[in-house]
Amino acid sequence: MTAQIIDGKALAEELRQGFKARVEALTAKGHKPGLVVILVGADPASEVYVRNKVNGCLAIGMHSEKITYDATVDQVTVLNKIAELNADPNIHGILVQLPLPKHFDEEAVLEAIAADKDVDGFHAENVGALAQGNPRFIPCTPYGVMKMFEKGNVDLTGKEAVVIGRSNIVGKPMALLLINAGATVTVCNSRTKDLKFHTSRADILVAAVGKPKFVTGDMVKPGAVVIDVGINRLPDGKLCGDVDFASCLEVAGQITPVPGGVGPMTITMLLANTIEAAERKAALAD
Repeated sequence: MTAQIIDGKALAEELRQGFKARVEALTAKGHKPGLVVILVGADPASEVYVRNKVNGCLAIGMHSEKITYDATVDQVTVLNKIAELNADPNIHGILVQLPLPKHFDEEAVLEAIAADKDVDGFHAENVGALAQGNPRFIPCTPYGVMKMFEKGNVDLTGKEAVVIGRSNIVGKPMALLLINAGATVTVCNSRTKDLKFHTSRADILVAAVGKPKFVTGDMVKPGAVVIDVGINRLPDGKLCGDVDFASCLEVAGQITPVPGGVGPMTITMLLANTIEAAERKAALAD
């Protein structure tokens, strides 16, 4: 058996085409969706992510800007800028690119973003709403994965789902979304004893552990849906995920590639969250 490949790049493009009409409608009412991305330091990977986010916005007619600071900037300067953006009626989404330099209190910075402009979905208020099953903003990567399940006609009800990784950005919100969708969820990590016992029972397997080719074909239940959230650079410069794609391809029912799988969906769902924020504000103004 060779798995069906879930093409995140194609799905992302399909969704973005649909976003354009929503952006045009909002702009015509004077509510052009606006996203500001704050970048502290000059981490090459972060710079690429930020550029892709800004360009993604501009490509569908949204307003977007990047604010950059040296890695030595003090936290108060960034917090003051966030407060200014919170008060700006033309900005609907604020995103601080992670990771931040070590002298920053990451939690304090994320909490400073107004909850109704927290399009990353990391504010405690938004995390709580997600846990209650009534999310305002869903963190972008898990949101993208849910859209991929939807596109692949994956019925999650009653399924055994295993998430490898417990980060606030992917693992925990992914588990909550799967729970809310009716799956039976196990959250594992790289230290889980007998990880293979858990993964081999999973109808749905989401790998977000940050270790190249960590999940191998012998760990996967035949016919399972395998979602690879990881993105790792090998010594030869090539990108790979947390899943050993070649061996898992022969066992899984559906699988995401790296690159071209979850990655394009993450930025797409950031656009979706920003548009949703603008639509909510427009509805209040009407």
